[in-house]
Amino acid sequence: MSAISLYAKPSPDFEQKLAASLALLKSAAAQFVPLTQASSLGCEDMVVTHLMHEAGLDQTSASIFVLDTGMLHVETVALIERIETRYPTFKVDVYRPDADAASNFVEENGEQAMYKSLKLRKECCHIRKMEPLARALSGKKGWLTGLRREQSNARAEVPDIELQTVQDDGQTVERAKINPIANWTLGDIWHYIAINAIPYNPLHDQFFPSIGCAPCTRAVTLGEDFRSGRWWWESESAKECGLHVAAASDSSPVSSIIPIREINA
Repeated sequence: MSAISLYAKPSPDFEQKLAASLALLKSAAAQFVPLTQASSLGCEDMVVTHLMHEAGLDQTSASIFVLDTGMLHVETVALIERIETRYPTFKVDVYRPDADAASNFVEENGEQAMYKSLKLRKECCHIRKMEPLARALSGKKGWLTGLRREQSNARAEVPDIELQTVQDDGQTVERAKINPIANWTLGDIWHYIAINAIPYNPLHDQFFPSIGCAPCTRAVTLGEDFRSGRWWWESESAKECGLHVAAASDSSPVSSIIPIREINA
């Protein structure tokens, strides 16, 4: 059974959601330059990429980047070429972890360090995701994500836009984080994929609703939470890698967030 046949059930107000998402993207591209999409290559981010295309965005108005952690599924990495083939006006920028840092971490802690403790798992995420993310976002005024409020309790209050004060290359700057499908349901996502024949990760057809690094992702059973297949050995409160979590200590980078529900076109 494919993910499309299982999940493609649009909300009654899907057309209104679609129109609002397209308007938000057009407005963001005009107001937050340079703008980029952070794509995990999951179904939500493939939808955001198609929305960017439908909204008339291209490489001159917004870029797309992927964090290749070195531990992604083969099926995930293959989507990079599929994006560039389907949307020739975009080129996907790939950011990888510092090779020495990743190698030293494995030498010191082993290939399965992420299972040993939450501290080691987060250290692995920092090396493979957070540091490359900082490089990818450097100089950007805005970034697009595929976050949805339905995904988890931790994301239930995700706004359409967050204005963040962050550290970028030693300077304090303001950056907008735009979440154009924040109010979409899983049914909306798969309906949009179906009607537009959007390429997606075949692992979604094998009950992987949320796909990250291979060691940290498993299939789920029907009825389980969307993100229950991520870091399944940890408590529910720990299931974030840090990409979408504000800093919580004085020693962390500055990150003040002002939620905004929408911006004017």
